[in-house]
Amino acid sequence: MKPIAAQIVEIIQSENLAVGTHLPAQMLADRLRVSRQPVNDALGTLCEKGILYREPNRGYFLAKKPLQPVAKLAEEDVVTAVYFRIAEDRLRGQLPDEFTESMLKQRYNLTATQLSSVLARIAQEGWAEKKPGYGWMFSSMLTSSESLVQSYRLRLALEPAALLEPGYRLNPQALERCKSAEYHLLEGGIETDTADQLHDRGVRFHETLVEASGNPFFIDTIKRVNRVRRLLSYRSMLDRSRYKQHCKQHLHILELLEKERNEEASEAMAAHLRSTVNNITKIRKLLDTK
Repeated sequence: MKPIAAQIVEIIQSENLAVGTHLPAQMLADRLRVSRQPVNDALGTLCEKGILYREPNRGYFLAKKPLQPVAKLAEEDVVTAVYFRIAEDRLRGQLPDEFTESMLKQRYNLTATQLSSVLARIAQEGWAEKKPGYGWMFSSMLTSSESLVQSYRLRLALEPAALLEPGYRLNPQALERCKSAEYHLLEGGIETDTADQLHDRGVRFHETLVEASGNPFFIDTIKRVNRVRRLLSYRSMLDRSRYKQHCKQHLHILELLEKERNEEASEAMAAHLRSTVNNITKIRKLLDTK
């Protein structure tokens, strides 16, 4: 079956849709006979490529006629789908700590080009690396809800403290970027963003606030923690009900930092992270599938 993004492009091309045409997710889901979630993921991908644009509370619209061949979009869609299958299989304990390229190629029925693209993405994101000589090795990533909770306990010790560092300064441009990202999510992005986009927005928020401390030890530690929690972060997005609360908490912290009320912001950050830990305990079954 052809990937969803490629099927949407075919609809755009075959019907010669005009720039500005609204592409409702439910209409596409009904037409393609799939659920809304894969359609939303595909629309998000096309938006990243500049083919569509998104309006808050309205959805996606055609930004330009797609010139990229459907075959190339399909290839990229396959790579993304296989990437998430590998992530899920790793979390389920169905992949060994060490593996070869030929094993992945055969298991997921990949071409050489697709395999290269998938491995490049995995390596870039830090959850597998090439061994000296031959073969690959998965990094020691978080694979259970308990390990994820432990990572948040570490963040609970560090992130509120980072906001209290002498000389802490969050520049206005960074603050506005963080605000815009939260408003985007509250205006519909929680439902329409891809798993990648949701994860990256959360990471950028927390890393931006820690980077403003100017303390390289805080910054390095938080970046390491964020890399290793990526896989469980993807799975937790199957339940997005908590994200609205997260956004409001993020905006409250930003408001306090803007007013240079760092002690209150530190307390609010601690409360936010404790709230996240509580939410994780509610979705343990979703995270623990081994």
